[in-house]
Amino acid sequence: MTHILFVTPYYPPEKAAPAVRISETAACLVRRGYEVTVLTTLPNYPNGIVPQQYRKGGPVQVETYQGVRVIRVWSYIHPNKGFFRRILSQLSFGCLAPLLGWHAIGSPDIILAESPPLFDAIAGRLLSRFKRCPFIFIVSDLWPASAVQLGVLQNRILIRLAEWLEWSTYQRAALVWSLTEGIRTDILTRGLPPEKIFLLTNGVDTRKFSPSSQAQARAALGWDDCFTALYAGTHGLAHGLTLLLKAAEILRVHPNIRFVLIGDGAAKKELMSEAERRRLINVLFLEPTSHDQMPQVLAAADVCLIPLKKLPLFEGALPSKMYEAMACARPLVLSVSGEARRLVEREAGAAIWVEPENADHLASAILSLQKNSAQAALLGQRGRVFVEQHFDRDHLVAQLEKHIRTLVTKHTSEPIVSHLSISDTSST
Repeated sequence: MTHILFVTPYYPPEKAAPAVRISETAACLVRRGYEVTVLTTLPNYPNGIVPQQYRKGGPVQVETYQGVRVIRVWSYIHPNKGFFRRILSQLSFGCLAPLLGWHAIGSPDIILAESPPLFDAIAGRLLSRFKRCPFIFIVSDLWPASAVQLGVLQNRILIRLAEWLEWSTYQRAALVWSLTEGIRTDILTRGLPPEKIFLLTNGVDTRKFSPSSQAQARAALGWDDCFTALYAGTHGLAHGLTLLLKAAEILRVHPNIRFVLIGDGAAKKELMSEAERRRLINVLFLEPTSHDQMPQVLAAADVCLIPLKKLPLFEGALPSKMYEAMACARPLVLSVSGEARRLVEREAGAAIWVEPENADHLASAILSLQKNSAQAALLGQRGRVFVEQHFDRDHLVAQLEKHIRTLVTKHTSEPIVSHLSISDTSST
């Protein structure tokens, strides 16, 4: 049985997009007959708080989740805010995970290491070398480019070191797995051979996320009948969520329209303070909910908001939250340009696109959907069909499986090269 090892600091019970993507992929691979192990740290993202049940264990904790063996190792933990302590937290996992998890992970046949954080590359490369197996480098965001464009990484020496680690890892990996066409194009433009990289987008479990009754969902959640514009996800610097507050301020004259923001992140406290300062009684902040409850939350919404800041880097982004919303047949207001707009607005016909960081356009789109329920329903139906055809998790994992099989077969068929020198052989 082929043994697959994932290396990532994000894993359930965390709710971040990488945790969901990797856990669903790992569970699918288990169902396909693979032995799957995940090397991760204690759950803490994004607030830096470790759940009580994980605080009493030692430096290495082992559990089983959905048939996947999960190895949790100690690392320095800090909330997802600030810069140097976040970097220290990420670096500590990248360096310590191979050492602390060495014996517990056993002997994998192939390793898949997630980036960002970029420092996971350290763990992937070390384990690949000393466990003598190939590794796939998963790139879900271009780092350090994204940190530079967001203004959180400015030191030239650190930028150069990060760029060296990034590019050398692309070269050392057996394959680079790009989650968007924009990422793939960027890496190819910089000179990586096409045969070294493959595109496989994020997706969604279309059985778990499916259309359901809005009335029942609202009754279960205790929501009223206000037209609800929902943002569910990380409240981070990249998302530009001040845009939602500005749109809410424009729409405050429509008391039957409400904004609901569910999640946590580095920007949440500041957003809550800003909403209070603006006296936005039409904005409701809710705590993060479990991933299992998200289908119900999405069903209760009238429209789902997908914003990102207006940066060139994000023109190649495909926010993961849009797949789940489309699977639940929810219409989208998409405030992301480039690849996301091409797929969701133009190809799927599942969204109204608005210019990123344009509050007036966002408010107009929400008001348009509130007044035209038939259009909203049509966008939702198109999104569901499109996701079933192109982004079903099982279909995506089947494509990943082909790459894994090819690499494992190639590695096991390679002749074993003796490490004896000529002088050693001549003396026997």
